[in-house]
Amino acid sequence: MTQSSSESSKKGRPTPKRREATQKHHSLAPIKTREEKKRARALTKDARLAARAAYLRGDESALPARDRGPARKFVRDFIDSRRSVGEYFLPIIFVVLILTMIPTATTKNAEGLPKVPLTQVISIAIMYTVLLISVIDGILLNRKIKKLVSANFPGTTTRGLGLYGWLRSTQMRRMRSPKPQVKAGTKI
Repeated sequence: MTQSSSESSKKGRPTPKRREATQKHHSLAPIKTREEKKRARALTKDARLAARAAYLRGDESALPARDRGPARKFVRDFIDSRRSVGEYFLPIIFVVLILTMIPTATTKNAEGLPKVPLTQVISIAIMYTVLLISVIDGILLNRKIKKLVSANFPGTTTRGLGLYGWLRSTQMRRMRSPKPQVKAGTKI
């Protein structure tokens, strides 16, 4: 019995020479040559650019969890198919900023207090009006999105979809990501 156990413990091949064993050994050390580093950087950059392009195209596999799913795609397409005041808010704020910086001669009223320049008052009133309209549009948009998603995707939770749509509607169209898949004015 001892002979059969020793026969079964044999490995069935000769022990490799030291030179052969070291040739098979793969290093766990990082890449050392410049060419290898350059190649690794280029591959990483290409993979990153491909993933970004897929994200901007709206490929489902490249989207983060917050943008995935048919209901979210529907909301994105719905928002992208319409124009809203919110997407013009940032340019309006920029114009208001320029208007408030215009120096005007300040005069004093009857009580001796300085008068506020009319251009600055009007520009700030425009800013707050656009902000108020954007918030009201967001509230109405929230209701409409939840109603449409419930009708088109029964059983899907509508939690967070209204805010998701409103935040997308407040971004300028060309700054949205993933990029809009439908033209403005398209019927959804």
